[in-house]
Amino acid sequence: MNWTDELARLHALHQRAALTDDEYRLAKRRLLSEPPAVEGLRSGINGLRRARGGRWLAGVCAGLAESTGIAPWAWRLGFALLMLFGGAGALAYLLLWIFVPAE
Repeated sequence: MNWTDELARLHALHQRAALTDDEYRLAKRRLLSEPPAVEGLRSGINGLRRARGGRWLAGVCAGLAESTGIAPWAWRLGFALLMLFGGAGALAYLLLWIFVPAE
């Protein structure tokens, strides 16, 4: 849900007297003062996809590279280093493989 939808919901709640004037002003101020980077982060996470090209196994690292701008080899190295910590890299990779949709 984007911020315009949130504003419309707040306005509707205020019109139905579910929110007082002070609560409405405070919620509106918080919503409008949210940094734009947060909205960009949300859309970036929702836009994450496993890549079909440049992949070695499932396309997780190539997809992360496309989303973040960090080279795929750096992601692969990161997952490999995390493997040294009780298999955390394998678990993270497996979870991303399962939950991140393919392109």
